[in-house]
Amino acid sequence: MKYCAFLRGVNVKGTNMKMADVCKVFSDAGVENVSSVLASGNILFQSDKNNADLKKILEKAMSDHFSYDAFLFIKNEKEINEIFKNDPFPAKENFHNYVFLGSEKVEETLLEEFEKATKEEGEQGKIVNEIFYWQVPKGQTLDSTFGKILGRKSLKDKMTSRNINTFERIIKKF
Repeated sequence: MKYCAFLRGVNVKGTNMKMADVCKVFSDAGVENVSSVLASGNILFQSDKNNADLKKILEKAMSDHFSYDAFLFIKNEKEINEIFKNDPFPAKENFHNYVFLGSEKVEETLLEEFEKATKEEGEQGKIVNEIFYWQVPKGQTLDSTFGKILGRKSLKDKMTSRNINTFERIIKKF
């Protein structure tokens, strides 16, 4: 089955790694046909194992090799296509659409925090099929009230986000 692993916190705040090295770690951990999309930690691969087993194996391999606490979230090709298709926010000029992948129920925490946050004009958040989607004006991603919440340590190992355009690129590479 085809998968994509979404790594958390790669090539930001001092956690720097080359995608070629990451791909080698994945290959050495026993998955096949490994490649990367962008430098933000999106690793495509194939395996007969399930998501939960792959998460354990690959997080340990990454943590051991790079000497850091690796957090990754794995989705199969069908799940990725569904996530892309279910984006509730049409593309809008001068806005970014983000998708949050995470541990069970993290989308509820994100929605709760989003609802409490002061909104930028046009900013929206919504859960569709246990995935949290966020649309925010360009330039406000890190400065918005909700954007600042996302940096909390308490959320660090629970989720990662990607621009919807990243999903489109991943789908094209499958």
